[in-house]
Amino acid sequence: MTASQDARALLTRLGVPETTFAPSGLPTRSPIDGSTGDAVRTADAATTQAALASATTAFDAWRRIPAPRRGELVRLLGEELRASKDDLAMLVTLEAGKIVSEGLGEVQEMIDICDFAVGLSRQLYGLTLPSERPGHHMRETWQPLGPVAVISAFNFPVAVWAWNAALALVCGDPVIWKPSEKTPQTAIATHAVMQRALARFGDAPEGLVQLLVGGREVGEALAADPRVALVSATGSTRMGKAVATTVAGRLGRSLLELGGNNAMIVTPSADMDMAVRAIAFSAVGTAGQRCTTLRRLLVHEDVAEALIERLAKAYANLPIGDPRQDGVLVGPLIDEDAAKGFDTALSQAVEQGGEIVVGGTRDGSYVRPAIVRMPTQSAVVQHETFAPILYVLTWKTFDEAVAMQNAVPQGLSSCVFTDSVRDAEAFLSAWGSDCGIANVNIGPSGAEIGGAFGGEKDTGGGRESGSDAWKSYMRRQTQTVNFSTALPLAQGVKFEV
Repeated sequence: MTASQDARALLTRLGVPETTFAPSGLPTRSPIDGSTGDAVRTADAATTQAALASATTAFDAWRRIPAPRRGELVRLLGEELRASKDDLAMLVTLEAGKIVSEGLGEVQEMIDICDFAVGLSRQLYGLTLPSERPGHHMRETWQPLGPVAVISAFNFPVAVWAWNAALALVCGDPVIWKPSEKTPQTAIATHAVMQRALARFGDAPEGLVQLLVGGREVGEALAADPRVALVSATGSTRMGKAVATTVAGRLGRSLLELGGNNAMIVTPSADMDMAVRAIAFSAVGTAGQRCTTLRRLLVHEDVAEALIERLAKAYANLPIGDPRQDGVLVGPLIDEDAAKGFDTALSQAVEQGGEIVVGGTRDGSYVRPAIVRMPTQSAVVQHETFAPILYVLTWKTFDEAVAMQNAVPQGLSSCVFTDSVRDAEAFLSAWGSDCGIANVNIGPSGAEIGGAFGGEKDTGGGRESGSDAWKSYMRRQTQTVNFSTALPLAQGVKFEV
């Protein structure tokens, strides 16, 4: 059987109805063997408008449900995800090309954020504030925001939806999901799992959770519509700027999770065994197609040669192939365009003075991860190439290393490997890393859901997942109550009538 045939069988087992498929719909494909599967039905303009109207109606009902009760729906979703974990994870492998453990890890992220959100549903806390007026009480409360549109990317085809949906639902917001055109099947399967949770919940309003499979026009319609209170978009910086411009044009809210060009600084005191392991996973995991993939390795000149030699040996032995097979660590890139981007970036790197140390070859969408020594952070290094290319540069002083780390347009994730407390704390200081994520003796990839996830500059500034990221899905309201018999005005103003 082809990988696409395997995916079709999983869709049936996960409860996806036959009406999902349509010969004239969006084609499906597996990057594992290039096989194509049944096309899936897409949303036209009328369907999109109906979804928006339904979400608006659902919001009026859902925001009246107590938050802990809303959390019960997310708890049930977590249960359904646990029951379907293996099948959904394998579908991620088949459609996105991730190795089995990474597919399982992605579904585990969905389960983890459900657990987080259930607890959150009893902790949507505000503030009590002192009033200058006698007999007055001030407080700050967070209220449901409205329908949330989630536009997700192929590289995390289900987890990013869960990050947004779990929080939005407990915060009182309906969710409309527009998945990547490259991974519609994982979205359809997740939606089927969600329907089972909704059925068990019993009294959720119609239109609370919706899925719109389609092309760019669907995302554009969601971004432009004032009924969408928040647009959460994950993808390229180019796409994010277009979304932000459209949403800002109607004074709406956007939450952007965009490009990353993540660096690791390696100091002379670093534990090199740990560093090599962290570099290998961060740079080649998901075939270099994570937004947190390690793309720049900044190494002190005294230890650069030894570290590069060790990395070259590790890269030369990387198992590349069908991600379903035991032992394989590097699967395919998502499609031929991504593979051509890999080739183009390597050619540009050589033209800009780079030397390919190891890797750089490919067989179709399967590429051998490359290490490239660069003399400077030239144009190709400044650009995020969504493929396993690691650019290596050297430095003399730690201040120079931090400046190099920050001297790119993106600001998602960063890390330093060192045994020096001074270097570690300087890296984490106000004059250290300018990224949304900064790690010490941990690679830039593989964040936990408990922390807020996102970055600065061209990464978009949005925050998803843990900490207080839930506030993006709610509106802040300052309330003042006068429980006295007088009517004093603030700032001592007198106005007698």
